[in-house]
Amino acid sequence: MTVSKSVFADGVAFIEGDYVPLSEARIPILDRGFVRSDATYDVVHVWKGMFFRLDDHVERFFQSADGLRLSPTFTQEQVKEILERCVALSGLQSSFVEMICTRGIPAHGSRDPRECVNRFYAFAAPFVWIANEQQREEGLQMIISDVQRIPPTSIDPRIKNFHWLDLTMGTFQAYDQQATVPVLVDGGTNVTEGPGFNVFSIIKGCVVTPAHGVFEGMTRRSVIELAKLLNLKVEVRTISVDEFQNSDEIFITSTAGGVMPVSSLNGIPVGSGEPGPISRTLEREYWKRKEAGWHTKAIDYNAV
Repeated sequence: MTVSKSVFADGVAFIEGDYVPLSEARIPILDRGFVRSDATYDVVHVWKGMFFRLDDHVERFFQSADGLRLSPTFTQEQVKEILERCVALSGLQSSFVEMICTRGIPAHGSRDPRECVNRFYAFAAPFVWIANEQQREEGLQMIISDVQRIPPTSIDPRIKNFHWLDLTMGTFQAYDQQATVPVLVDGGTNVTEGPGFNVFSIIKGCVVTPAHGVFEGMTRRSVIELAKLLNLKVEVRTISVDEFQNSDEIFITSTAGGVMPVSSLNGIPVGSGEPGPISRTLEREYWKRKEAGWHTKAIDYNAV
């Protein structure tokens, strides 16, 4: 039976071997990915019909799965094919494309994760932003949350996971203070990351980002590459709260928005109180180079 693409216009999911409208996607309620957050995932995005860093995202997804002793059940090339088919079926030109591997359903009465059959899921959904257009233009309002980020000795932050309650509580705290986003601290006095984004500080012309206790985001990686291409000095190291509060500029990076400047921290203007020149330069270069084909792969929408 031929299925019209229109039923997939709001997104497509790959569930147990079938491609279904995203609104109809379901997973078993007993899957440990749901009841235990026992899963890993990665999100690649599509912009103007092109994947950005698809190979890097899929490679990282498999590294995360290996770190959690999970098996996605497909090869890397097969996963890429599934992701591209999800996008092609949807027809979405700008999209979030997520791949997920869960522990699966345990044998009845068993708590042994080794007895689970791991499951792979994927979906393509319309692109979303951390911040709206006005916020991106004026700069985000950030707070330093007093919520401690889950320490690396408990969960390796380099493995993408669904353990977000610390980040969610930090988000509530930001909203309570009429801010847009929080950045969380480690067990000492250093900043780490925020909900779904990395942070950067401009200190005396140097582009600085935390080295430890953070997820090594793909946009973070891209900005580090860009800064070096632009002959900017880059440091990946610890940033204390005191040093962060005295930044000349601050910006965040995420798949959900690229490079986004921060204009205030804890209610106090960062620098002039407007997005700074280095932040704006990196923001422009990120979008310009990507649209010119940097790290991209075109999608064949006619292949389905």
